[in-house]
Amino acid sequence: MKISIQTDRAYAEPEIQIRCARITPELERVIAALHLLERKITVTDGTETAVLSASEIVYAESVDRKTFVYTKTDCRETKLRLYELEELLIPCGFLRISKSCLVQVRFIRSLRTELERKLRITLETGDQIIVSRQYADALKQQLGVK
Repeated sequence: MKISIQTDRAYAEPEIQIRCARITPELERVIAALHLLERKITVTDGTETAVLSASEIVYAESVDRKTFVYTKTDCRETKLRLYELEELLIPCGFLRISKSCLVQVRFIRSLRTELERKLRITLETGDQIIVSRQYADALKQQLGVK
């Protein structure tokens, strides 16, 4: 991959152009990383509302009609539904792994096959999450696992 940078004071804001013959998995990761820089999610811990960058989110899950966002250090609730988070975060390198969970692929440390074609992933935080059969193949494809 060739990278070139042109600086000119005439530009009011940075502009990134990608020229390629086709979109490769490597380019998809670069594009996802760029999207991570600009996505923000509002979360609360009950007393305080905070704004998280998408790059801080390890995974999100829906439990009892509430949506929780997990970072490396804590868990907070968001008013967004999981499908709304999915729309915002899929371009940022997130993947749905079950009916109730999204995970940022770059935080996956390992995966193990479970019964009935399910997978168990271990995240960099040490958390383990079950990937349902319905989403296992997409995750394997995303990770390049046969």
